[in-house]
Amino acid sequence: MTSVPTADAGSDHAASPAFPDSIDVGYERAQTLGAIRSHHFNAAGSALPPAPVVSRVIAHLRLEEEIGGYEAAARARDEVEDVYSAAAQLLGARADEIALFDSASTGLRVLLDALAPAPGTRLVASRSTYVSHALHLMTMNRATEVELVVAPTDEGRRISIEALDEMLSDGRPTIVTVAHVPTSSGLVEPAAEVGRVAGKHGATYILDATQSVGQLDIDVKAIGCHVLATTGRKFLRAPRGTALAYVDAAFAAQHLPTAPDVRGAQWHSAFDWEVAAGARRFETWEANVAARLGMGVALRQAITRGMPATEVWLSETASDIREALRKIPGVTVADPVGAHAAIVTFVIDAVAPAQVVSELAAKQISAVSVPATHGQWDLGDRGIPSVVRISPHVYNDQNDVDALISSIAAISAGEAGTA
Repeated sequence: MTSVPTADAGSDHAASPAFPDSIDVGYERAQTLGAIRSHHFNAAGSALPPAPVVSRVIAHLRLEEEIGGYEAAARARDEVEDVYSAAAQLLGARADEIALFDSASTGLRVLLDALAPAPGTRLVASRSTYVSHALHLMTMNRATEVELVVAPTDEGRRISIEALDEMLSDGRPTIVTVAHVPTSSGLVEPAAEVGRVAGKHGATYILDATQSVGQLDIDVKAIGCHVLATTGRKFLRAPRGTALAYVDAAFAAQHLPTAPDVRGAQWHSAFDWEVAAGARRFETWEANVAARLGMGVALRQAITRGMPATEVWLSETASDIREALRKIPGVTVADPVGAHAAIVTFVIDAVAPAQVVSELAAKQISAVSVPATHGQWDLGDRGIPSVVRISPHVYNDQNDVDALISSIAAISAGEAGTA
């Protein structure tokens, strides 16, 4: 692999990985203001948005300032419609199978509630499930007569397809819900294989793609899920407060929102109403139009960049960072064996993850600590109280990685405050 050009080509760190050349990192950095002001490794939290996304949001807010929110939304109606088309193109779906939300958690909650599982229904959840969705599942289990089961895993802590197949073979009504990539590691669940087994046994399949859309090349029809939900702010590089969901057309036609809204329903007589066709029946009226327009720009940029190339670049970059970390004394990579997503987790001997994050921040390096309270079925199950999480994106260059690796080495060596 060829190292990408950097602002200071003479500062290569001997232990640094070489970058894959499938992405024009120079171009991505040129349109990302924050990339030249810090070393940002928190795409899994909230990635740096590119300038065109920010400009589109600001332009619409200025229009709202001039003519009002409803009037500005009316002018942007066609562009808002293109957000649905762009999301559908990215995911391999149809525009009428896309719904927009303010967060992935909202989308997952609304769509799971719409299933209204009957008593005796089994909920099968991946160990990779994020806290917000897990809390919803546990609440549903506690409040209703449904069973909650954490799916069996293989040696790499991914869902065991053989065990899942055997579990579902009993014919019980089942909802399978999987976090494609967890918040707590670079593991990638076998989403398409889960879809095959779920389809074989007639189970409903929900995919939480919060950490995968924007970094993995996704085709919902090939995966076979009935529902996919994701956020805008992470690897899509869209504004905060944006999210979208794919809802299979047949699934949408068979299920109703538990709280219909004027956006997705029409009240046509004193005590009767009808819901819209397609995924929009699950939406609500109020929305941040400016942010959604920004998400539309981000979606189009992801499509133009190319998700196959983006997936390769992010996976290889993260893999090389893991290898560099493994060479640092006192550092342990916490990702399961075979993890290959653009999320890298690690711990440093005798240094709390929160302290590591604080010391990195002092060097203008963005990272986060993820506690077991965000993933008890994963980190808690492994007996890991918390990890440091770093997540690169296409705007990170060799100098960023040099700074990251050398700073982690210094922290591990007890050299706090060193460059």
